[in-house]
Amino acid sequence: MIIGVPKEIKAEEQRVALTPAGVAALVSHGHTVLIEHDAGAGSDLHDHAYRAAGARIIGSAAEVWKRAEMILKVKEPQHSEFRYLRPGLILFTYLHLAPDQSLARELLKRRVSALGYETVQLDDNTLPLLAPMSEVAGSLAVQAGAWCLQAQNGGRGVLLSGASGVRPGKVLVLGGGIAGSNAARVAAGVGAEVTIMDVNPSRLRYLNDLFGGRVNTVMSHHAAIEEEVPQADLVIGTVLVPGARAPRLISTATVKRMKRGAALVDLSIDQGGISETSRPTTHARPLYRVHDVVHYCVTNMPGAVPHTSTYALTNTTLSYALEIANHGLLEACTHNPALRRGLNTFDGHVVHPAVAESLKMRPYSPWE
Repeated sequence: MIIGVPKEIKAEEQRVALTPAGVAALVSHGHTVLIEHDAGAGSDLHDHAYRAAGARIIGSAAEVWKRAEMILKVKEPQHSEFRYLRPGLILFTYLHLAPDQSLARELLKRRVSALGYETVQLDDNTLPLLAPMSEVAGSLAVQAGAWCLQAQNGGRGVLLSGASGVRPGKVLVLGGGIAGSNAARVAAGVGAEVTIMDVNPSRLRYLNDLFGGRVNTVMSHHAAIEEEVPQADLVIGTVLVPGARAPRLISTATVKRMKRGAALVDLSIDQGGISETSRPTTHARPLYRVHDVVHYCVTNMPGAVPHTSTYALTNTTLSYALEIANHGLLEACTHNPALRRGLNTFDGHVVHPAVAESLKMRPYSPWE
């Protein structure tokens, strides 16, 4: 199979979908890998390393898209890339279609077979290709939140660790998955008073044991959220429903009740956000204020640390990309349920139920 890796063009996105080691693995199985010139430069991965691994360096994105049978990316195609989409093309990337109807319609109209990293799901319901970026984003969320709380950014001027004789800041994490648990770990590590909320009591028991009582665990429901959010200095939203739009857990009225200069870091913004006041931002302009609450809603947070993120991503995506390349999309999805669940669109049809529900494209077309 001919596999193409174009340079990411989303604002401030420096990650790349494949490392040189990943190229070597694909080439060793007889595949051809096309890397756009300088695609990995932002992650400190340069053309000579890709060339040494067996890749062919291509001068333009258009040529990569044209020649490739499967495109590996990090982020969803941007509007300027829609013209490259074509029938029969396999696209493997973070799609986040639930809040992006325009992209979904392009994929359907152009009959692209699109798999979303975020919807590849194992039998135990875990999301192996979302996990590494969730880990990175969860850790970064505390950094970002601490920055939001600084006075020059409109924050309360609270130091999360506190100081001698001064109470630490209060951090509330909504969602106890990988992103949430990593956010809680980092926040507790700097000395903040941390509360984590989730709807799964088994997960809360696990987190309570994991943190040895250093983190408060609270069952998540509407009344509890209404009580906890206004008390926090920093709220971190990490809730995800695979393929679907993130649930709106925080109303505008609740944001009004938050402390003046409090911060909201919404990691769920890729799927629409957990607050009614959340809207996508970029690394260049990450902050805005609503009702005196500083919002940080960058849609590609792991892009801030592209070197780490690129290696973490390739470590998990490579085996799935190899499976598609070795066996073809149909056979790979037939024999691997996780990949089958990751398929969002195929030959002009939505084949993921949660995506279809979020996009109001019922009835969807089941894989079968």
